[in-house]
Formats: sequence, C-alpha cells, structure tokens
Amino acid sequence: MSEISAGLADPLDFLVIGHVTKDLRPDGSFSVGGSATFASLTAQRLGLRAGIVTSAAPDLLARLPEAMPGVAIAAVPAAESTTFENLYVDGHRRQYLRGRAAPLGLGAVPAAWRQARIVLLGPLAQEVAPELATAFDGALLGASPQGWLRQWGADGLVSPTAWAAAGQALPHLHALILSREDVIAHNGGAGQQEQVEALLHAWAALTPLLILTEGAQGATLHEHGRARHFRAFPVREVDPTGAGDVFAAAFLIQYALGQDAAAATRFANCVASFVVEQPGAQGIPTPQQVAARLRQRAGG
Repeated sequence: MSEISAGLADPLDFLVIGHVTKDLRPDGSFSVGGSATFASLTAQRLGLRAGIVTSAAPDLLARLPEAMPGVAIAAVPAAESTTFENLYVDGHRRQYLRGRAAPLGLGAVPAAWRQARIVLLGPLAQEVAPELATAFDGALLGASPQGWLRQWGADGLVSPTAWAAAGQALPHLHALILSREDVIAHNGGAGQQEQVEALLHAWAALTPLLILTEGAQGATLHEHGRARHFRAFPVREVDPTGAGDVFAAAFLIQYALGQDAAAATRFANCVASFVVEQPGAQGIPTPQQVAARLRQRAGG
C-alpha cells in the first residue's frame, strides 16, 4: 500500500472502497471519476471524516489530493488506472474498459480504518473482493454493485454479467443501493420487467434495505417486503454523472445518524438533486444547502 495522504492511522467516519477512474473525454483528456470519488466527497462535504481505499497509476494518484481535498487516501500502486471510454454508435452508448488498476482486498485497508463507522463498497471493474463484505462487523455497511455486474472482452467492450458473489455479500450488507439501469442491463436489456422485479425481490430478501435509484423518477425503497417510491426533486439536469454515488453516500450517512430508511431516502434524493445541476462533483452541496431545499419542499 502506498500512503499518499496523512492520517492513515486516524479513524474514519466514512470509508469507500473502489477504484478512482480516468473517464476519457472525446478530446483525449480525462476527468477523475468513480464511486470512491463522488461518495467520499459527499461525505466530506456533509461534515464527516472521509477516506478511500483505491488503486491507480502514479499520474492519476498525483491528481487525487487536488481533486478530493480533505479526503484521506490509501492507494495500492498500479501500472495503469481503471479507465473508461464511452463511444456512441447510432445513438447507442458503447462503454470500453481501457485500463484496470489493482484488485482491492482487506490488506489494502489501513488497520485504523477497519473501525470506520460507515463503509461503502463501490466496485467499478470487479476490483473489490466480495470477502470485504464480512470484514467490517461494527460498521453500517452498504454496497453499490455496478462493478460486480460488469464484464469485458479482449477489446475492452463492457457488457453485463451475473453477480456471482451476490449470495456471499448480500447477507452481510445493511443496504444495497443500485440503479434501475444496472438491473435492466443485468437482465439483458429493456422489456424484461418481470425478470427485473424477480431479481430485485430475490436480492431484497437477502438484505435489510434495497434502494433502487431511477434518475429523474426518484428512488424506490424496498424494506421488509414493502416497496415505497420517493419522487425526485425537480431540477434542471446538466450532468447526471455520479448522482447515484452521491445518493448512496447521503443515504448511508443519514441512516447512520438514526433516521429511518424513508427519511434517509428523502434526504439522499435531495442531496443528489444538487449534483446533477453542475458538471462532475462541483454541485455536491453543504448541509445548509440541503436543509434549505428540504424546507422548501416541506413548505411547498
């Protein structure tokens, strides 16, 4: 493990495990992305001590302190960074994995961080060991499984795959947070509503809380065999990148503070509504901004 920030011996409030990414732009430049980036910045902005366990090549690692100010970073050095490229053909997106950093297991987690209050497993390219779901007994443990639902060919083309370790990980989670697009892709595309609902029912039976994010449609909370829908906050969308990761972090934080799952879902919808209003992570709000928007809805 390579220490690239101070404080690896200090305890954390919020820990995210997953790759930071290079998200390639058409001009050849890239932005820093990944669940670890958006979720940890959300926790930090909401007043928690946040840290990430990740892996990347030296050039990307060098950019992280500036891209993620205030976030503690523990990194496994790698020859290349996890890199995604999105190409559009006839209006359809094709996603390619152009590089992949090192896998992440318990050995990558600093000893002091194993006592984090809240832990989010955020794989993007099958990098997070499923065994990590059993490694944080005292934490509120959540997962965003999109990276466990992906495979890629020799040419890097990303396609859906079954979540092989679902039965291993789900019983140890307090919350599974995923998007409808993830589940639809898992089931072979749109038009598979019965299969989607069957899969959600099966996964919800294995973990206390399952939250399905649905973009501008809001989110659906599955709890104790009951599904409840929560509408999104109406905003002008500029860039939806990272909104699901922001939602996941906000939900776990509010739930850890003692709010019930319904209140945590409303809070997470509110926090995520800010991030889509600006590019990248620029829109992640402060607690004061969130409180004002929640009051505005309650008053309207």
